[in-house]
Amino acid sequence: MAQIFHSSFNSLSKVSIVAAVVLLGAVGYAMLQANRTSIVTDVEVPKLQPVPFSHNHHVGGLGIDCRFCHTYVEEGAVAGIPPTKTCMSCHSQIWTNAQILEPIRKSYQEDKSIEWIKVHDLPGFVYFDHSIHISKGVGCESCHGRVDKMPLMWKANTLNMEWCLACHREPEKHLRPRSKVYEMGWDPLREMGKTQAQLGAELKAEYGVKSLTNCSTCHR
Repeated sequence: MAQIFHSSFNSLSKVSIVAAVVLLGAVGYAMLQANRTSIVTDVEVPKLQPVPFSHNHHVGGLGIDCRFCHTYVEEGAVAGIPPTKTCMSCHSQIWTNAQILEPIRKSYQEDKSIEWIKVHDLPGFVYFDHSIHISKGVGCESCHGRVDKMPLMWKANTLNMEWCLACHREPEKHLRPRSKVYEMGWDPLREMGKTQAQLGAELKAEYGVKSLTNCSTCHR
């Protein structure tokens, strides 16, 4: 029987298979890298809100504690968005006629919540509990960044699974005394004369922190 294909087709087929594998790998790698960019993650991209609330002013300038607004952070999975009456506990007395706060006053008068834009929005298949992280000594800053320097709120970290796993594998890098969880810019070397590695190892044992990396920890 006559040969249908030239003998060179054997080499071409092998090269084609290798090229296809390389191409698929390159596309996969490119997609992985694209998933880490701010275009996808929204890292350091300020979110425009119905009212331009400034953490820089309220936390950094006035020194308001996180728990004043996020009242459920120590007991619940969700930190909680402050109701309008929390805003009005101050703004019924100061900046009472500021035009920028008109949506706040209207919300309070009409007893209708403001529709804030969620900044740290995890997928529905991810379970995250603020209370357990707080009780184990993970500072707000570790996930949310230096909110005291944010005139508008943005994500400081990707919140991708690889980012979460990095912390879960080595939690000692992010642990601090429970009394310092809400303090921005806290430095263990300055405050306690210990490096983060030294203090983290001690607190990991004291607080019974485990390196939980099982899928069911977050995907339930």
